[in-house]
Amino acid sequence: MIMLGVNYLPTELEARSQKRWGKYSLYDDYHDTILKGLKKIGVFLEDRYELSSSDYRYYVDTGPVMERGWAAASGMGWQGKNGMLISKTHGNWLLLATLITKLEIEPDQPLKKRHSEPAHDIEMGLLCGKCRRCIDSCPTDAIVEPGLLDANRCISYHTIENKGVIPRGIRSGIGNRIFGCDICLDACPWNRFAKSGKQFLLSSRYDIGELGLLDILNMDREMFRIVFRKTPIKRLKLRGLLRNACIVAGNLRETKEWGEVDDQDWLNRVKVALRSLAQCEEVLVRPHAVWALYRLFGERASEILDDSRRSEDDKATLEEYSWWEEKRALIS
Repeated sequence: MIMLGVNYLPTELEARSQKRWGKYSLYDDYHDTILKGLKKIGVFLEDRYELSSSDYRYYVDTGPVMERGWAAASGMGWQGKNGMLISKTHGNWLLLATLITKLEIEPDQPLKKRHSEPAHDIEMGLLCGKCRRCIDSCPTDAIVEPGLLDANRCISYHTIENKGVIPRGIRSGIGNRIFGCDICLDACPWNRFAKSGKQFLLSSRYDIGELGLLDILNMDREMFRIVFRKTPIKRLKLRGLLRNACIVAGNLRETKEWGEVDDQDWLNRVKVALRSLAQCEEVLVRPHAVWALYRLFGERASEILDDSRRSEDDKATLEEYSWWEEKRALIS
Protein backbone atom coordinates (compact mmCIF):
# COMPACT_ATOMS: atom_id res chain seq x y z
CA MET A 1 0.00 0.00 0.00
CA ILE A 2 1.41 3.37 -1.02
CA MET A 3 0.03 6.50 0.67
CA LEU A 4 0.25 9.91 -0.97
CA GLY A 5 -0.19 13.25 0.80
CA VAL A 6 -0.62 16.41 -1.28
CA ASN A 7 -0.01 19.76 0.42
CA TYR A 8 -2.87 22.18 -0.27
CA LEU A 9 -1.97 25.12 1.97
CA PRO A 10 -2.61 28.19 -0.25
CA THR A 11 0.10 30.69 -1.09
CA GLU A 12 -1.67 33.93 -2.03
CA LEU A 13 -5.16 33.77 -0.66
CA GLU A 14 -6.31 36.52 1.67
CA ALA A 15 -6.88 35.33 5.22
CA ARG A 16 -10.43 36.69 5.06
CA SER A 17 -11.23 34.67 1.94
CA GLN A 18 -9.77 31.55 3.53
CA LYS A 19 -12.42 31.73 6.25
CA ARG A 20 -15.25 31.93 3.73
CA TRP A 21 -14.28 28.91 1.66
CA GLY A 22 -12.73 25.61 2.69
CA LYS A 23 -9.15 25.87 1.45
CA TYR A 24 -9.33 22.67 -0.59
CA SER A 25 -12.24 24.08 -2.58
CA LEU A 26 -10.13 26.87 -4.07
CA TYR A 27 -8.44 24.49 -6.48
CA ASP A 28 -9.64 22.43 -9.39
CA ASP A 29 -11.26 19.30 -7.96
CA TYR A 30 -8.45 17.37 -6.26
CA HIS A 31 -10.17 14.06 -6.97
CA ASP A 32 -9.44 14.62 -10.66
CA THR A 33 -6.01 16.24 -10.47
CA ILE A 34 -4.49 13.87 -7.89
CA LEU A 35 -5.90 10.90 -9.78
CA LYS A 36 -3.73 11.89 -12.74
CA GLY A 37 -0.67 11.69 -10.47
CA LEU A 38 -1.67 8.25 -9.20
CA LYS A 39 -2.06 7.01 -12.75
CA LYS A 40 1.51 8.12 -13.48
CA ILE A 41 2.72 6.22 -10.40
CA GLY A 42 0.85 3.17 -11.67
CA VAL A 43 2.54 3.39 -15.06
CA PHE A 44 5.91 3.73 -13.31
CA LEU A 45 5.22 0.57 -11.28
CA GLU A 46 4.25 -1.31 -14.43
CA ASP A 47 7.48 -0.32 -16.17
CA ARG A 48 9.78 -0.74 -13.17
CA TYR A 49 8.40 -3.96 -11.68
CA GLU A 50 6.72 -5.56 -14.68
CA LEU A 51 3.25 -5.27 -13.18
CA SER A 52 -0.02 -5.24 -15.08
CA SER A 53 -2.84 -2.75 -14.51
CA SER A 54 -4.71 -5.46 -12.57
CA ASP A 55 -1.90 -5.60 -9.99
CA TYR A 56 -2.81 -2.27 -8.39
CA ARG A 57 -5.75 0.03 -7.69
CA TYR A 58 -5.85 3.65 -6.62
CA TYR A 59 -8.30 5.79 -4.68
CA VAL A 60 -8.62 9.52 -4.04
CA ASP A 61 -11.03 9.95 -1.13
CA THR A 62 -13.21 7.24 -2.68
CA GLY A 63 -13.80 3.52 -2.27
CA PRO A 64 -13.63 1.32 0.86
CA VAL A 65 -10.32 2.67 2.17
CA MET A 66 -9.34 4.25 5.49
CA GLU A 67 -6.87 6.87 4.33
CA ARG A 68 -6.21 8.57 7.66
CA GLY A 69 -5.57 5.39 9.61
CA TRP A 70 -3.38 4.01 6.86
CA ALA A 71 -1.49 7.29 6.51
CA ALA A 72 -0.83 7.22 10.27
CA ALA A 73 0.36 3.60 10.00
CA SER A 74 2.76 4.68 7.25
CA GLY A 75 4.38 7.33 9.44
CA MET A 76 3.03 10.22 7.38
CA GLY A 77 1.53 11.72 10.53
CA TRP A 78 -0.96 10.93 13.27
CA GLN A 79 -4.68 11.41 13.75
CA GLY A 80 -5.35 14.54 15.75
CA LYS A 81 -8.16 15.12 18.21
CA ASN A 82 -10.14 16.64 15.34
CA GLY A 83 -9.89 13.26 13.60
CA MET A 84 -7.74 14.68 10.81
CA LEU A 85 -4.22 13.61 9.87
CA ILE A 86 -1.55 15.92 11.26
CA SER A 87 1.94 16.01 9.78
CA LYS A 88 5.02 17.31 11.58
CA THR A 89 6.04 19.19 8.45
CA HIS A 90 2.68 20.07 6.81
CA GLY A 91 0.30 20.48 9.72
CA ASN A 92 -3.29 19.65 8.83
CA TRP A 93 -2.92 20.53 5.15
CA LEU A 94 -2.59 17.19 3.35
CA LEU A 95 -5.06 15.69 0.89
CA LEU A 96 -4.74 11.91 1.02
CA ALA A 97 -4.74 9.29 -1.71
CA THR A 98 -4.03 5.56 -1.75
CA LEU A 99 -2.47 3.12 -4.19
CA ILE A 100 -2.95 -0.56 -3.30
CA THR A 101 -0.58 -2.94 -5.04
CA LYS A 102 0.39 -6.62 -5.04
CA LEU A 103 4.01 -5.50 -5.00
CA GLU A 104 5.80 -6.30 -1.74
CA ILE A 105 7.43 -3.15 -0.38
CA GLU A 106 9.35 -2.64 2.85
CA PRO A 107 6.94 -0.73 5.11
CA ASP A 108 7.61 2.60 6.79
CA GLN A 109 7.04 2.77 10.53
CA PRO A 110 4.39 4.76 12.43
CA LEU A 111 5.45 7.73 14.51
CA LYS A 112 6.44 7.34 18.16
CA LYS A 113 6.02 9.64 21.13
CA ARG A 114 9.57 8.80 22.18
CA HIS A 115 12.25 6.74 20.52
CA SER A 116 12.15 4.23 23.36
CA GLU A 117 8.40 3.59 23.02
CA PRO A 118 6.67 1.26 20.58
CA ALA A 119 5.01 2.81 17.56
CA HIS A 120 1.31 3.67 17.76
CA ASP A 121 -0.25 3.83 14.32
CA ILE A 122 -3.82 4.69 15.38
CA GLU A 123 -3.44 6.39 18.77
CA MET A 124 -5.68 9.46 18.63
CA GLY A 125 -3.84 12.68 19.42
CA LEU A 126 -0.48 10.89 19.58
CA LEU A 127 1.59 14.10 19.55
CA CYS A 128 -1.16 16.50 20.64
CA GLY A 129 -0.43 16.35 24.36
CA LYS A 130 -3.05 18.20 26.42
CA CYS A 131 -3.91 20.57 23.57
CA ARG A 132 -7.66 21.04 22.93
CA ARG A 133 -7.57 23.95 20.52
CA CYS A 134 -9.35 22.10 17.71
CA ILE A 135 -12.10 20.88 20.07
CA ASP A 136 -12.63 24.23 21.78
CA SER A 137 -12.54 26.26 18.56
CA CYS A 138 -15.55 24.59 16.92
CA PRO A 139 -18.51 27.02 17.04
CA THR A 140 -21.07 24.20 16.81
CA ASP A 141 -19.35 21.80 19.26
CA ALA A 142 -19.09 19.12 16.59
CA ILE A 143 -16.03 17.41 18.16
CA VAL A 144 -17.73 15.63 21.04
CA GLU A 145 -14.56 13.92 22.28
CA PRO A 146 -11.02 13.46 20.93
CA GLY A 147 -11.29 11.83 17.52
CA LEU A 148 -15.10 11.66 17.54
CA LEU A 149 -16.93 14.13 15.33
CA ASP A 150 -20.72 14.50 15.21
CA ALA A 151 -21.43 15.13 11.52
CA ASN A 152 -24.87 16.47 12.40
CA ARG A 153 -23.16 19.43 14.06
CA CYS A 154 -20.30 19.87 11.60
CA ILE A 155 -20.26 22.99 9.41
CA SER A 156 -18.36 21.22 6.64
CA TYR A 157 -20.91 18.42 6.53
CA HIS A 158 -23.89 20.76 6.36
CA THR A 159 -22.44 23.18 3.80
CA ILE A 160 -21.08 20.43 1.52
CA GLU A 161 -22.71 17.04 2.05
CA ASN A 162 -26.15 17.88 3.44
CA LYS A 163 -28.50 18.08 0.46
CA GLY A 164 -31.51 19.21 2.49
CA VAL A 165 -32.55 21.97 4.87
CA ILE A 166 -29.80 22.95 7.31
CA PRO A 167 -31.07 22.78 10.92
CA ARG A 168 -31.92 26.16 12.40
CA GLY A 169 -29.70 25.52 15.42
CA ILE A 170 -26.62 25.16 13.22
CA ARG A 171 -27.10 28.20 10.97
CA SER A 172 -25.73 30.95 13.20
CA GLY A 173 -22.63 28.84 13.88
CA ILE A 174 -21.92 28.71 10.16
CA GLY A 175 -21.08 32.40 10.31
CA ASN A 176 -19.58 33.61 7.03
CA ARG A 177 -18.60 30.18 5.69
CA ILE A 178 -20.11 29.59 2.28
CA PHE A 179 -18.55 26.18 1.54
CA GLY A 180 -16.68 24.01 3.99
CA CYS A 181 -14.94 24.94 7.22
CA ASP A 182 -11.32 24.88 8.38
CA ILE A 183 -11.77 26.16 11.94
CA CYS A 184 -10.57 23.01 13.72
CA LEU A 185 -7.74 22.70 11.19
CA ASP A 186 -6.61 26.33 11.49
CA ALA A 187 -6.55 26.03 15.28
CA CYS A 188 -3.83 23.36 15.30
CA PRO A 189 -0.44 24.67 16.57
CA TRP A 190 1.40 22.16 14.36
CA ASN A 191 0.43 24.37 11.41
CA ARG A 192 3.24 26.74 12.35
CA PHE A 193 5.62 24.32 10.63
CA ALA A 194 3.51 24.09 7.46
CA LYS A 195 4.67 25.66 4.22
CA SER A 196 2.60 26.51 1.17
CA GLY A 197 2.23 23.80 -1.45
CA LYS A 198 4.02 23.91 -4.81
CA GLN A 199 0.88 22.75 -6.64
CA PHE A 200 2.43 19.90 -8.60
CA LEU A 201 -0.90 18.08 -8.50
CA LEU A 202 -3.21 21.03 -7.81
CA SER A 203 -4.38 23.95 -9.91
CA SER A 204 -5.38 27.02 -7.89
CA ARG A 205 -8.69 28.86 -8.31
CA TYR A 206 -8.11 31.75 -5.96
CA ASP A 207 -10.44 33.87 -8.10
CA ILE A 208 -13.34 32.17 -6.33
CA GLY A 209 -12.21 33.81 -3.09
CA GLU A 210 -12.83 37.21 -4.69
CA LEU A 211 -16.55 36.60 -5.23
CA GLY A 212 -18.84 38.90 -3.29
CA LEU A 213 -21.96 37.79 -1.47
CA LEU A 214 -24.21 39.59 -3.96
CA ASP A 215 -22.38 37.86 -6.82
CA ILE A 216 -23.51 34.55 -5.34
CA LEU A 217 -27.02 35.55 -4.27
CA ASN A 218 -27.71 36.77 -7.82
CA MET A 219 -26.01 33.86 -9.59
CA ASP A 220 -27.88 31.86 -12.23
CA ARG A 221 -27.21 28.33 -13.46
CA GLU A 222 -25.10 29.38 -16.42
CA MET A 223 -22.85 31.61 -14.33
CA PHE A 224 -22.55 28.87 -11.69
CA ARG A 225 -21.45 26.43 -14.38
CA ILE A 226 -18.84 28.85 -15.74
CA VAL A 227 -17.42 30.02 -12.40
CA PHE A 228 -17.21 26.65 -10.64
CA ARG A 229 -16.35 24.41 -13.57
CA LYS A 230 -13.85 21.69 -12.54
CA THR A 231 -13.97 22.70 -8.86
CA PRO A 232 -15.38 20.60 -6.00
CA ILE A 233 -18.02 23.31 -5.48
CA LYS A 234 -19.79 22.24 -8.67
CA ARG A 235 -21.03 19.11 -6.90
CA LEU A 236 -23.00 21.31 -4.50
CA LYS A 237 -25.09 22.57 -7.42
CA LEU A 238 -26.49 26.09 -7.58
CA ARG A 239 -29.34 25.40 -5.15
CA GLY A 240 -26.91 24.24 -2.46
CA LEU A 241 -24.69 27.28 -2.92
CA LEU A 242 -27.67 29.65 -2.76
CA ARG A 243 -28.89 27.91 0.39
CA ASN A 244 -25.50 28.46 2.02
CA ALA A 245 -25.34 32.06 0.79
CA CYS A 246 -28.71 32.80 2.39
CA ILE A 247 -27.39 31.56 5.74
CA VAL A 248 -24.27 33.70 5.38
CA ALA A 249 -26.50 36.69 4.60
CA GLY A 250 -28.58 36.00 7.70
CA ASN A 251 -25.42 36.12 9.81
CA LEU A 252 -24.15 39.43 8.41
CA ARG A 253 -24.88 41.54 11.47
CA GLU A 254 -22.77 39.20 13.61
CA THR A 255 -19.91 38.47 11.23
CA LYS A 256 -19.58 41.93 9.60
CA GLU A 257 -18.28 40.06 6.57
CA TRP A 258 -19.02 40.00 2.82
CA GLY A 259 -20.01 43.66 2.79
CA GLU A 260 -20.83 46.61 4.97
CA VAL A 261 -24.11 46.09 6.82
CA ASP A 262 -24.01 49.81 7.64
CA ASP A 263 -24.06 50.61 3.91
CA GLN A 264 -27.81 50.98 3.33
CA ASP A 265 -27.56 50.76 -0.45
CA TRP A 266 -25.62 47.49 -0.26
CA LEU A 267 -27.97 46.10 2.36
CA ASN A 268 -30.99 46.99 0.21
CA ARG A 269 -29.50 45.01 -2.66
CA VAL A 270 -29.06 42.04 -0.35
CA LYS A 271 -32.71 42.42 0.69
CA VAL A 272 -33.88 42.43 -2.94
CA ALA A 273 -31.81 39.34 -3.73
CA LEU A 274 -33.13 37.46 -0.68
CA ARG A 275 -36.72 38.42 -1.42
CA SER A 276 -36.29 37.06 -4.94
CA LEU A 277 -34.84 33.81 -3.57
CA ALA A 278 -37.75 33.49 -1.13
CA GLN A 279 -39.96 33.23 -4.23
CA CYS A 280 -37.65 31.15 -6.44
CA GLU A 281 -38.48 27.73 -7.84
CA GLU A 282 -35.91 25.93 -5.67
CA VAL A 283 -37.73 24.71 -2.56
CA LEU A 284 -34.38 24.06 -0.86
CA VAL A 285 -33.47 27.74 -1.06
CA ARG A 286 -36.72 29.37 0.02
CA PRO A 287 -36.77 28.55 3.77
CA HIS A 288 -33.19 29.75 4.16
CA ALA A 289 -33.97 33.01 2.35
CA VAL A 290 -36.93 33.58 4.70
CA TRP A 291 -34.69 32.86 7.71
CA ALA A 292 -32.07 35.32 6.44
CA LEU A 293 -34.59 38.13 5.93
CA TYR A 294 -35.99 37.76 9.44
CA ARG A 295 -32.48 37.64 10.89
CA LEU A 296 -31.45 40.78 9.04
CA PHE A 297 -34.60 42.87 9.19
CA GLY A 298 -36.61 41.53 12.13
CA GLU A 299 -40.30 42.45 12.07
CA ARG A 300 -39.86 44.33 8.81
CA ALA A 301 -39.33 40.95 7.12
CA SER A 302 -43.06 40.20 7.42
CA GLU A 303 -43.83 43.18 5.23
CA ILE A 304 -41.00 42.35 2.83
CA LEU A 305 -42.26 38.77 2.50
CA ASP A 306 -46.01 39.42 2.51
CA ASP A 307 -46.65 38.30 -1.09
CA SER A 308 -44.33 35.30 -0.76
CA ARG A 309 -46.03 34.13 2.44
CA ARG A 310 -49.49 34.08 0.90
CA SER A 311 -48.43 32.04 -2.14
CA GLU A 312 -46.12 29.59 -0.33
CA ASP A 313 -47.03 25.89 -0.35
CA ASP A 314 -43.72 24.22 0.63
CA LYS A 315 -43.86 22.58 4.07
CA ALA A 316 -40.30 23.49 5.16
CA THR A 317 -40.74 27.13 4.12
CA LEU A 318 -44.13 27.41 5.82
CA GLU A 319 -42.55 26.01 8.98
CA GLU A 320 -39.92 28.74 8.77
CA TYR A 321 -42.59 31.43 8.58
CA SER A 322 -44.49 29.85 11.48
CA TRP A 323 -41.37 29.62 13.63
CA TRP A 324 -40.67 33.33 13.26
CA GLU A 325 -44.31 34.25 13.80
CA GLU A 326 -44.41 32.21 17.02
CA LYS A 327 -41.16 33.79 18.15
CA ARG A 328 -42.57 37.29 17.57
CA ALA A 329 -45.74 36.38 19.46
CA LEU A 330 -43.73 35.21 22.47
CA ILE A 331 -41.67 38.40 22.49
CA SER A 332 -44.72 40.64 22.26
